[in-house]
Amino acid sequence: MYSYSLLEPGCFYLIQEKEDEPVMLIKITVETDQCLYITQYEDMPVMVWKKKNDPIFDILELLSDDKVKEWEAVYNDSQDAYYEEEDDE
Repeated sequence: MYSYSLLEPGCFYLIQEKEDEPVMLIKITVETDQCLYITQYEDMPVMVWKKKNDPIFDILELLSDDKVKEWEAVYNDSQDAYYEEEDDE
């Protein structure tokens, strides 16, 4: 079992908080003495505080800069498509 204390600010990670939950992409945005402010990328970004000692079932991967750029291109395209659909109504 891992914890958020292992994660570094400015980095993107693929994690599973619990064994039976889906994989999620997060970015560590701010670090304090006891907590981390993270962005969880879902349909829309969700920003939350996590205690450094909060458990993580698995840290699957630290994304490389190249993979982050690839993901951002796909994510931003899907966000644009989402907003275009709303504008058409």
